[in-house]
Amino acid sequence: MSEFLIGSASSTQHLSVPEADGCALSSTVSIRLLTTADALAVATASARNKAFLQPWEPIRPDSFYTLAGQEVLLADSVALQHERRSLFWILFHDGAAVGRISLTDIVRGAFSNGHLGYWVAEDHQGQGLATAAVRFVCNYALEELGLHRLQAGTLIHNVGSQKVLTRCGFTSIGIAEKYIRINGWWQDHQLFQRILSPED
Repeated sequence: MSEFLIGSASSTQHLSVPEADGCALSSTVSIRLLTTADALAVATASARNKAFLQPWEPIRPDSFYTLAGQEVLLADSVALQHERRSLFWILFHDGAAVGRISLTDIVRGAFSNGHLGYWVAEDHQGQGLATAAVRFVCNYALEELGLHRLQAGTLIHNVGSQKVLTRCGFTSIGIAEKYIRINGWWQDHQLFQRILSPED
């Protein structure tokens, strides 16, 4: 599953996001909220993993893989974070970005929902990082945001990401046909949800 969904306006609240120190996901990888200072790390990781991620992502403009391009994108992302409309985390290993995970389209009120997206670098696959990151964000969504539900979608053939979601308590809720334009064409997705507060 790719972390690419950018949150839309969904709340009138304007809450600041506290500065987050890195939290350990493994003995060598930490996770923390994205800042504008991460533009170079994100651009470098995105360029290094471009071929690996392309089958799972929209086609990006060339500027996406540059420092200047990421400076613009991260400024927009950080603005969304300060309003708690979306949140974006980066996974780091020895100062280098090795993955991202996001919680976007955060809705309060009767829906109380967010959309989850993530990716892990090719050279850090098979270490359980996606599972650890998803569990981290699920806990944050419940404990810090008080959300009731999270939703995620994967390409039909993305079995690895489906296993991650299942391990983290998500269940399949159906197929969305021609859901998102991935790698140049509209592709079906399998949708998943996790109810964070089943007692409500």
